[in-house]
Amino acid sequence: MKLGIYIHIPFCKQKCLYCDFVSYAQKEKLQEKYVQALKKEIENWIVHNPDAEIETIYIGGGTPSYIDSKNIVDILMLLSKKEPSLNLGTVPKLKNRPQITIEINPGTVTRQKLEDYKQAGIDRISIGLQSTKDELLKEIGRIHTYQDFLEAYNMARDIGFKNINVDLMIGLPNQTIQDVKDSLEELMNLKPCSPEHISVYSLIVEENTPMQKLVDDGILELPDEEQERNMYWYVKNFLELNGYIHYEISNFAKPGFESKHNLDCWEQKEYRGLGVAAHSYINNKRFCNISNLEKYIENIEEANMDANIIIEEVQSKTDQMKEYMLIGLRKLDGISIQKFENKFNENPIMLFRKELNKLNEEKLIVIDGDRIKLSNKGLDLANLVWEEFV
Repeated sequence: MKLGIYIHIPFCKQKCLYCDFVSYAQKEKLQEKYVQALKKEIENWIVHNPDAEIETIYIGGGTPSYIDSKNIVDILMLLSKKEPSLNLGTVPKLKNRPQITIEINPGTVTRQKLEDYKQAGIDRISIGLQSTKDELLKEIGRIHTYQDFLEAYNMARDIGFKNINVDLMIGLPNQTIQDVKDSLEELMNLKPCSPEHISVYSLIVEENTPMQKLVDDGILELPDEEQERNMYWYVKNFLELNGYIHYEISNFAKPGFESKHNLDCWEQKEYRGLGVAAHSYINNKRFCNISNLEKYIENIEEANMDANIIIEEVQSKTDQMKEYMLIGLRKLDGISIQKFENKFNENPIMLFRKELNKLNEEKLIVIDGDRIKLSNKGLDLANLVWEEFV
């Protein structure tokens, strides 16, 4: 069994105003207990999956760089069979140098942490910048400044990281297209080179977040839809002109530096999530761990790990095929008709002819040889495309 591994680190120094992820501030006292519980979950998974072959590891959050880096090292040692005291027999093998990614916040990373990550085998870091404008960072509740980012980026380069992603956001309160242009130009001028990967996300104001209240109360004003779309297309054109491949709606990479973990997810490959609220996809089944941090720890301490698992969906073949279309259309090169036929023994053009004809007539997709993919109009209205396969 080949799969990716996702590790969830749910702790933050401070929650961003727009964040609705399962993450916690002011729970530092639970960090050590959580890591011990997480390691037990990993050990249990290893014992029950001796033939698993790990192709990618992604450590996300929360803010993984907020916790002690020795805990990150210990977790990777478990997964890579570098911990001699385990004596667990056969453990999952790591494929030849899998891509191992960790998310970091410039406000919580140190040189020592970066050195520990590098020594532990992490070869890709994802830095949450969001904007080079300090006033915008403050308005959305980020704990770092642009100078903090520059220091983290320079340290990472100096230590030897050669695969760095930087996250940007568009559609922020009071953000202008000039702000976006400035951020992109700053990234292109970084030394010794610009980031290998750039992710660009549109702000979504989620329910029950502080951001929603600030917007609803008129304290913060968002760019209108036309302004946000102009920002998106400026980003797309700018990065493509600078040698980046736009390979997924929100992701741009220099050739060969795509996020393997995320690509595998969009190809409907299997992955196992470990940690509180982590999601998994195994044997056509989607499930996740509970999101209550204290209960997650308690269940593991009481050797009741099954109590942490919530089954979300057991997919039928029809479910699998619809989902394959939905997530596959996130990629700019879309879906291969031949790959679909090989996987499901069905022709998607015939199977979804009603949906595809409608989308084609509305000019939201393009059918070009072996590929079904979003049109330029479809990039702006992707939600309407995906709704056809829900």
